[in-house]
Amino acid sequence: MDFLRPGSWEEALAAKAEHPTAVPIAGGTDVMVEINFDRRRPEYLLDLNRIGDLYEWGDDAGDVRLGAAVPYTRIIEELGGPLPGLALASRTVGSPQIRNRGSVGGNLGAASPAGDAHPALLAAGADVEVASVRGTRLIPVEEFYTGVKRNALAPDELIRAVRVRKADGPQQFSKVGTRNAMVIAVCAFGLALHPETRTVRTGIGSAAPTPVRARAAEDFLAAALADEGLWESGAPVPPALVRQFGELAAGACNPIDDVRGSARYRRHAVAVMARRTLGWTWDAYRGRERTARCA
Repeated sequence: MDFLRPGSWEEALAAKAEHPTAVPIAGGTDVMVEINFDRRRPEYLLDLNRIGDLYEWGDDAGDVRLGAAVPYTRIIEELGGPLPGLALASRTVGSPQIRNRGSVGGNLGAASPAGDAHPALLAAGADVEVASVRGTRLIPVEEFYTGVKRNALAPDELIRAVRVRKADGPQQFSKVGTRNAMVIAVCAFGLALHPETRTVRTGIGSAAPTPVRARAAEDFLAAALADEGLWESGAPVPPALVRQFGELAAGACNPIDDVRGSARYRRHAVAVMARRTLGWTWDAYRGRERTARCA
């Protein structure tokens, strides 16, 4: 196994072009596990740790441009305001040591359906910025996942950043695991309300071959909130609508039975998480509206 250590982004792209099978490594929280257990033995490792741009984030026309290697700890500490759903999801990742090393870019590169960042990125709305010596392109996050642990990267491309929409309304994240910490999700659910566009977005993890959105549930809830005038009134969402939202979210799943949980349990858990996150986000929205009216 050869170790490639570029000193700049341009050198990294050149190395990836010359060695398309090279496996990028920054935090290494997924890659090193696979190597240590002999599940992967790449010919080349491409070390990206010396490329400072990958560890920075900034504002970009209403989005947060998050460098691919920004660790989860910094997302929790610095981005809870503009990216609340992603910050909540980041809190559930592994241990403090893993959160200090792991990143959203690594989660995307691994493309595991159980990756904790995926539901939050789907719910918030994000684009993955990828690059090669041929140029840069943006891939909508829902198009990035192509199969179990497969993504839309070309062989010569690297993830440079993720562009995530700043929150214009409440966001939530919920995860079910076999214990309270340091656990791979049995299933997970992200929800974001977007009052400016009167839309709703969701993300489901570990309940299908890839992370997915519950589009039927999104359309149903957005239409119900508009038809009932709830965006304007801030009145409680009727229980029947909450139940229907949960059922539609569960219907978006295509889970399997495995050692962490059955397909039946995953569908049930997603319905429960959808109802609960809707309750939490709507309570936050109502509180914000009451505050705005009293100001």
